[in-house]
Amino acid sequence: MSETPLLDQIIKNVQVVRPHQDIVETLDLGIKDGKFAQIAPNISPDNSQEVFDAQNLLGFPGVVDAHMHIGIYQPLDKDAVTESKAAAMGGVTTSLNYIRTGQYYLNKGGAYQDFFPEVLALSQGNFFVDYGYHIAPIASQHIEEIPLLFAEHGIPSFKIFMFYGGYGLHGLSDQQNLFLMINKEERYDFAHFEFIMRGLSRLMAAHPQARDTISLSLHCEVAEILNAYTKIVENDSSLSGLHAYSAARPPHSEGLAICIASYLAHETNCANINLLHLSSRKAMEAALTMQTAFPHINFRREVTVGHLLLDVDTPNSTWAKVNPPIRPRADVEYLWQAVLNHQVDWIVSDHACCSAEQKRSAKDPHNIWLAKSGFGGTEYLLSGVISEGSKRGMSYNHMAKLLSWNPSQRFGLLEKGDIAVGYDADLVLVNPNESFVVRAAESESQQDYTPFEGVELTGRVKSTFLRGNLIYNNGQVLGSPTGRYLKRSHPRIKAKTDV
Repeated sequence: MSETPLLDQIIKNVQVVRPHQDIVETLDLGIKDGKFAQIAPNISPDNSQEVFDAQNLLGFPGVVDAHMHIGIYQPLDKDAVTESKAAAMGGVTTSLNYIRTGQYYLNKGGAYQDFFPEVLALSQGNFFVDYGYHIAPIASQHIEEIPLLFAEHGIPSFKIFMFYGGYGLHGLSDQQNLFLMINKEERYDFAHFEFIMRGLSRLMAAHPQARDTISLSLHCEVAEILNAYTKIVENDSSLSGLHAYSAARPPHSEGLAICIASYLAHETNCANINLLHLSSRKAMEAALTMQTAFPHINFRREVTVGHLLLDVDTPNSTWAKVNPPIRPRADVEYLWQAVLNHQVDWIVSDHACCSAEQKRSAKDPHNIWLAKSGFGGTEYLLSGVISEGSKRGMSYNHMAKLLSWNPSQRFGLLEKGDIAVGYDADLVLVNPNESFVVRAAESESQQDYTPFEGVELTGRVKSTFLRGNLIYNNGQVLGSPTGRYLKRSHPRIKAKTDV
């Protein structure tokens, strides 16, 4: 009688990319119970009944796309299926999604104790990748619910949309209380933001063991600047498309909002601040200045693959409308330099699937003001960073740090983000030399278009493993949805960084 195999699976001949090393090493990966259990050269195939030959492809830790929106423009349960398939085909194995009460998403106001269980019910059994949620406290009552969300649902990460108080999701608006579904006497303003920060400071004090993973993310734009400049730009016939939209939401609005948010964090001792989707030189410079001004605040700086791959001259202009806007090429190159200088902490997609019918007006398809904001792109996140980062001398290890390790550590995903013993066996195999042209028709997303259409990327995802299970291989998403909801309120443990 033969002995029972020690491992569930062996993935052989992987060029392993780890976030804490400066080399790429050819190794075999032994998997047991969904975890990496053995990492070594030449593990004997006799130790497992199942062997997968990676054929010397690059092996990255599964990507943690820490900024997505599921269910914003489509029903959440339907969106979860198609958009998590898109994530899997791009090597994303963990999807962290921002959600809030109000219009879009579930189109409901009220308490999160009623709202969030519905979100979880609609999510269950529909994600092909593991998933979690960041929550935006919109109404004042939501601040009181922060401890409940943390303790019961494992939510340690929260969000503020700084421009929502006096500006719409897509443009000018004087209907913000209706949009946010809050009482007429309530205000979504700087004072509300301060009280959210104080609520999070209390949460950190009550749970010191989880202090490092409790954080606040901010979309930094100032409504008053957006309102004034939008009126000016709409009356300026010399500007159109993405040039107009960038001018209507100017970079100094980002910079000003970053300064305000950072001072409020200092005032409230809200220690962990994430500055989201920095789109411009002025925004990045403001973020770095605030880090110097308030060194006791643990800032993290995020950029998106859209802001790194597209600029205002992108031909697919209305498809590329997003907040904050796509910027001129000089801003794009400044962001890349910040990435190379290790001044950016993670890169994300800000994926928000918006159908062509919602995105583009049938009567006036090139009118940027009529287009909805946001677009998908999680399926191009890893390939986009490999393609453009490699051209600029960025190492694969640095990419793994920004795409997997850093977001997993910040957001309490302590079993994600590395290829190491004891970690979830989330792995993406990539051919760094294979080029392809982006075609929306080939995506699993239900979006039907992409602003990246026609862009040639070098670095193609070939296979994606979620906790050791092959969920995507050679162009096909496999099986049924097995993604798990990730509760993130557990105590912080010592990170395992050795093999």
